[in-house]
Amino acid sequence: MITQKMKYALKALLALADEAAKEKPQALTIEEIARRSGTPKRFLEHILLEVRNAGVIASTRGRAGGYSLIKKPAEISISELLRTIDGPIAPLPCLSRRAYQRCEDCSDEAACRIRKVFAEVFWSYLLIIDSLTLEDMLRQGSIADQVLGVEAQG
Repeated sequence: MITQKMKYALKALLALADEAAKEKPQALTIEEIARRSGTPKRFLEHILLEVRNAGVIASTRGRAGGYSLIKKPAEISISELLRTIDGPIAPLPCLSRRAYQRCEDCSDEAACRIRKVFAEVFWSYLLIIDSLTLEDMLRQGSIADQVLGVEAQG
């Protein structure tokens, strides 16, 4: 599961993406991002700093200051954001690309049946999550509607 911190980051980015899509977008203050995203302001400052350090948003000071996207939504990888905010996404430490660790209780990684099964599941997950961008989150999806049990309108 993604953490609450990641949900707040996504909500903030969606608010910034909605603003960026306007004819004359403006930088948004933390207060405005909190209001638009329904996210507690006290958590946003730290989260936005992490997202800024990841090169996704920029902050400007001054009267018209605030935060804005510096990448297009199609260029903002959800899996990279997940790793930035939540850390490794692999179900086992021995499957992580960036934070690999051998499992302490494993005597033979090559023969480990647990690792093999979760490697297959994780591979399928990676194919999807690595292709997902913020732009995908801005669109309404019929697959999501099916998963969530939403009836087709019309």
